[in-house]
Amino acid sequence: MQVVWFKRDLRVHDNRVLSKAAARGDVLPLFVAEPELWQAPDMSSRQWAFVEETLQQLRVDLGNLGQPLVVRTGEVTAVLYDLLKRRGITALWSHEETGNDWTFQRDLRVAAWCRTFGVPWYEVQNHGVFRRLKSRVGWSQRWDSLMSEPVRLPPRLKPVEVDPGNIPTAKDLGILVDFCPLRQTGGRRAGLSLLDSFLARRAKTYRTAMSSPVEGESACSRLSPHLSWGTLSMREVTQANWARQCELRTTQSKNNTEWQGSLKSFNGRLHWHCHFIQKLEAEPSIEYANLHRGYDAIRPSEPDQIRLEAWTNGETGLPFLDACMRYLRASGWLNFRMRSMIMATASYHLWLDWRAPGLQLARYFTDYEPGIHWSQVQMQSGTTGINTVRIYNPVKQGYDQDPSGTFTRKWVPELAKIPDRFLHEPWKAENAVDLLGKSYPYPIVDHLSAAKKARQRIWAVRRGQAFRAEALAIAAKHASRKTRPANRKRSEGNVLPAQMTLPFEE
Repeated sequence: MQVVWFKRDLRVHDNRVLSKAAARGDVLPLFVAEPELWQAPDMSSRQWAFVEETLQQLRVDLGNLGQPLVVRTGEVTAVLYDLLKRRGITALWSHEETGNDWTFQRDLRVAAWCRTFGVPWYEVQNHGVFRRLKSRVGWSQRWDSLMSEPVRLPPRLKPVEVDPGNIPTAKDLGILVDFCPLRQTGGRRAGLSLLDSFLARRAKTYRTAMSSPVEGESACSRLSPHLSWGTLSMREVTQANWARQCELRTTQSKNNTEWQGSLKSFNGRLHWHCHFIQKLEAEPSIEYANLHRGYDAIRPSEPDQIRLEAWTNGETGLPFLDACMRYLRASGWLNFRMRSMIMATASYHLWLDWRAPGLQLARYFTDYEPGIHWSQVQMQSGTTGINTVRIYNPVKQGYDQDPSGTFTRKWVPELAKIPDRFLHEPWKAENAVDLLGKSYPYPIVDHLSAAKKARQRIWAVRRGQAFRAEALAIAAKHASRKTRPANRKRSEGNVLPAQMTLPFEE
């Protein structure tokens, strides 16, 4: 009996674990809904709702292959022990997972259980993240090689006489329900539909429109939750993108330049996905400790609850920032530039330690991927020691990304009576006194002076050889290698040697 333990690989197509296990014997496909995991502070009911819909489809897909998905609720080693007693287990199979600290500790317990009961556990690489990687030299080439391997078709399975069990609800798992009316639908069919529409129609303006919260809603692939939970494999998506690029090269059209530029950018984003997860794989403490310890204690360890709640609820008095937070709360998704802006504003303008806002964003994101999330949270908070400090101006971002005010007016309707020219700075409007402090708050901080103070604090830490020495060690471990032109002037304060860069940050 080969037990295939599904985690963040909720598909039958291009599932290397399923194929390898089926070649060894009868397969029992298993998903364990773990209440303790789903009650953790970085998990949410919107994420479970996506997973629940995906599990329903996965059960059907596996049933069509011969054996439906078996679902159990509880602690995974207890579930495995019950199966061992009732059916016997020849081997346990799963994909490698780079998850949060809870899943890491859980996997250590599973490994110990397997050793105790003599059950071999085979873990197979899921996407372009490499375990026990000693150097990032050649990482991108290894990623390309892995993505070039053939996509595996699902194997036929023999039926196993086991009760399939019920797929639990959020209430069954003890998860607090959060209202997310615009959440993306789970399941492989929804993922395939998005992939098809993106490559066939929507990707044309991807490169230029992805920064806008209005245009990005359609121009972005929207595949992130499907990659996070594995309804599609990274290999499938990458090869589909490559095939579309090849198709466009064979046609003569004035639109090809725009298309090719967008699909090239998308290919970079697919590398970017695994590039950042690789950081958490190499440095699990990124989830809870500053990557560069020189920033320890730079911000208060206990967050200012008034500021944190205002930011969380989209009530800071900075209209575009509030619009983004409200949209995220309602949809579970936000385009990348706006994700950067809302996290940077929490860290710099509101001077909040990144952990509390980082947990809130994790709960808000349906596509929460721990490796990307915590690496980005630290990068946008300026605590990595090796990245450029980017202090986004939340007012300027409003003017730049929502010049018509369409997005802001939709999500901050309290400002309906504010003239268009003052929408992003309502405190300047003649009728500001009629609204601010009543239906909509005054700004919780002066964004210009707050940014100036934050910049001074951050750069004060960067001075000195001790900071540089640790930054060089971090860069050697986490930065991708790429040669810069010899005549290119390095920016002031750059602590990286010339041969080290950090791609895919924009």
